[in-house]
Amino acid sequence: MFPARPLASVPTISKDQMIEVDRVMIDDLGISLIQMMENAGRNLARFTMETYINHERAVRVVVLAGSGGNGGGGLVAARRLAGWDVPVSVVLSKPADQYRGVIAHQLHTLVSLGVVVEAVGSPSSHDGESVVVLDCLVGYSLAGAPRGRVAELIRWADESDALVVSLDVPSGVDSTSGEPFELAVIADATLTLALPKSGLVSSRSSGNVGDLYLVDIGVPASLYRASFGLEVGDLFSTSDIVHLRR
Repeated sequence: MFPARPLASVPTISKDQMIEVDRVMIDDLGISLIQMMENAGRNLARFTMETYINHERAVRVVVLAGSGGNGGGGLVAARRLAGWDVPVSVVLSKPADQYRGVIAHQLHTLVSLGVVVEAVGSPSSHDGESVVVLDCLVGYSLAGAPRGRVAELIRWADESDALVVSLDVPSGVDSTSGEPFELAVIADATLTLALPKSGLVSSRSSGNVGDLYLVDIGVPASLYRASFGLEVGDLFSTSDIVHLRR
């Protein structure tokens, strides 16, 4: 469905390196967070549509959206899917009034479009329906074990019968070491952004990552070369989504 290449042929980066990628993109290149968020969310929606909805493996999508950039990508995906007439709902990790900046902007747009957004309790039951859950709770910036509402939603995802797709890194997995905390999403697939995070190729995370895909968010190859001496080649010359085979 998507072009494939060996995982071993693609460089990996750490959490600190990804922080620098984001800084250079925004401060030096003028490529804003909302642009990268749109790319991530559009590709997450496309992957979900082509992998699950079009093949009737799922009929409904539930997006678990954190309050950071990862959640913003999930909100974009929800908007795209709603525009394609896919039944979709969003479950927030915080009250809506605690979302800030471009993430709050994405949330406001969704609400304006009439997409169901839940901020308390467990996600609504969809008995008898095949569901795919988009885990967009915490990305590469995870610091410490998930707690509170985020932990509750991770537990719900793991205990559900739904297919689960994680954006960037399964929530609850350390993006650099690959170590999963006691509560960590067990994904059927992970769509990592820009370059694979080093923890995703570790044996420690193998039970959480599922099938691994790489998604283009617009980072130029020259940035990796200048910042880290990495040669990444033409990863996305034929598709914005690439299947990384172990």
